[in-house]
Amino acid sequence: MKVPSVRIPLLTRGKAEEPLPGIIAVARVDRRTKDITKRLNPGEIAIIDHADLDRVSAEELIRRKVAAVVNVSVSITGRYPNLGPKLLLEAGIPVVDGVGQDVLVKVADGTAVRLDGETLYVGETVVAKGTPLTDELVATAMAEAKDMVAVQIESFAANTLEFLRREHELLTHGIPAPEMETDMNGRHVLVVVRGYHYREDIAALRSYIREYKPVMVAVDGGADALIEAGYQPDAIFGDMDSVSDESLRCGAELVVHAYPDGRAPGLARVHELGLDAVTCPAPGTSEDVALLVADAKGASLIVVVGTHHTLEEFLDKGRPGMSSTFITHLRVAGKLVNARGVHQLYQSRISSWSLLVLVLAAAVTVLVAVLFSPADPILARYVEATWHSFTYWLTGKF
Repeated sequence: MKVPSVRIPLLTRGKAEEPLPGIIAVARVDRRTKDITKRLNPGEIAIIDHADLDRVSAEELIRRKVAAVVNVSVSITGRYPNLGPKLLLEAGIPVVDGVGQDVLVKVADGTAVRLDGETLYVGETVVAKGTPLTDELVATAMAEAKDMVAVQIESFAANTLEFLRREHELLTHGIPAPEMETDMNGRHVLVVVRGYHYREDIAALRSYIREYKPVMVAVDGGADALIEAGYQPDAIFGDMDSVSDESLRCGAELVVHAYPDGRAPGLARVHELGLDAVTCPAPGTSEDVALLVADAKGASLIVVVGTHHTLEEFLDKGRPGMSSTFITHLRVAGKLVNARGVHQLYQSRISSWSLLVLVLAAAVTVLVAVLFSPADPILARYVEATWHSFTYWLTGKF
């Protein structure tokens, strides 16, 4: 995907027909990639501070159709072979790496900037310089990073054992569930996290959702994912830092993940919006809390979308707290069904053209039968019932 540059006359040499070289666009500035993606428009330049740019963040930047990415940090530190930079380059999005912290002060959000090779300009002033990533540089860095995977596995194992030593009751007893209006007892619970391929897997679960009507539980930005797919969350768990105001106001029950000592920084934002919430003090991540509460509330089955469970994803998160996710999955494993890759596991072998021809043939047959049959009223009712059955079957294919 080649992203066209945006032409802004204010940054030309004085003649609109002679634009300066490079990509000229509006800059969006934020240290947190997951926050900046909420504000990005197609053709803008994203200025971020993201060491080891992960796959999910890169996919979101690609979906937003950014013109370029300027990273304050190093996109591949060598800690492990992260896929983000490779995905951006494959999408035709230039990445300039390691420009330094000063750019966050020198460039205000919404400023018109120009990126020419390694240099970022505001007007004629150089505000940052970095290293433009190439396929060769990324391939070399990824090869070197692979040698560090063994070290990261050892570190992850040590963190997991330490967490298990401190929080062994999490594995044996789970956590106390907060008082909630959402009834999960004996029901399927669908837990959605904004992780790898969450859009495709939510779409692949349409028939399951329609038939079983599971309790819809979102973890932070997972609420935006559900609403985007046309569903209403029943409950939203998290520290409320990566979910939109609109989703928080959707009417779902809000459960703020608090630290074990009871502090809940996310509660302030909820109250600022004039909303009510319950808190759930617990170690680990908000994703873990959602799974553990569903288990404690008596869910008969927990179906997860976008959750983190592979080594790559644990490393992508880059924090010891992911050890709790490993332990949590052990705790709820008897009820857990991971929807990862459902969209790849099964795809309908009926092509769209075949369905279209089938629909047209059925419509013609029905029309002819109704027009020329002497038993018009009886046949019409029969055809109507058959047609409703056919359309119900057809919608299940999508």
